[in-house]
Amino acid sequence: MRESGLAEAVAELVRDGDSVALEGFTHLIPVAAAHEIVRQRRRELTLIRMTPDLVYDQLIGAGCARKLIFSWGGNPGVGSLHRFRDAIENGYPHRLEIEEHSHAGMANRYVAGASGLPFAVLRGYIGTDLPAVTPTIATVRCPFTGEELAAVPALNPDVAIVHAQQADRRGNVAFWGITGVQKEVVLASKRALVTVEEIVDEIEPHHGQVVLPAIAVDAVVKVERGAYPSYAHGYYERDNDFYRKWDAISRDRDAFAAWMREHVG
Repeated sequence: MRESGLAEAVAELVRDGDSVALEGFTHLIPVAAAHEIVRQRRRELTLIRMTPDLVYDQLIGAGCARKLIFSWGGNPGVGSLHRFRDAIENGYPHRLEIEEHSHAGMANRYVAGASGLPFAVLRGYIGTDLPAVTPTIATVRCPFTGEELAAVPALNPDVAIVHAQQADRRGNVAFWGITGVQKEVVLASKRALVTVEEIVDEIEPHHGQVVLPAIAVDAVVKVERGAYPSYAHGYYERDNDFYRKWDAISRDRDAFAAWMREHVG
């Protein structure tokens, strides 16, 4: 692990054509890192995320994405992702391939990837149409009970990007609150970038805390408010008003482009 600047870390770790998972559930969403990907004009990315929301709407609208692997997509509490919809419905700014799973399927795929296994087995997808439209969902029969179960391939992204509250000066990373699948995606990926609110001498324990060892992380970057407009538990609150405003901004192609030029670059 090494400490570096955000532009330097993205330039080194994220390449055109990569599969990139930017994870964070409700809070600790790596927005600042996503904006740096946009600024560096990365293209042909396969974006992976359990719950693509505003940050993926921006990456898709900016033309960074070729494919999206996901389990739910929307503007939480508001409605649709209009840049995502425009890409699917109209091929703008270009066609977007999608691969849709359930939350449980995505989480198990990360776990399998982190465990060095080729696929995951779960009870799921029964009564849904997903197996008919998603070729990465299959069935297997348990060799012990004969039960038919769902099987999904492991996810091993080229790059994992997560945001956390703290890292120490040795590169160990700590996050707490709703921890989602950040640990699993980092351990499943070939390369890992972590942005943090602060770098401290020693990590103090917090309830429900998860600590990623420095050996699992390629670069740590201090980016204060790096999850805004989502929140970082214990640091700042979610900007709910921005999520409401994004609906109007993202509906119009020109309004979206103007906002991105002004706020992202």
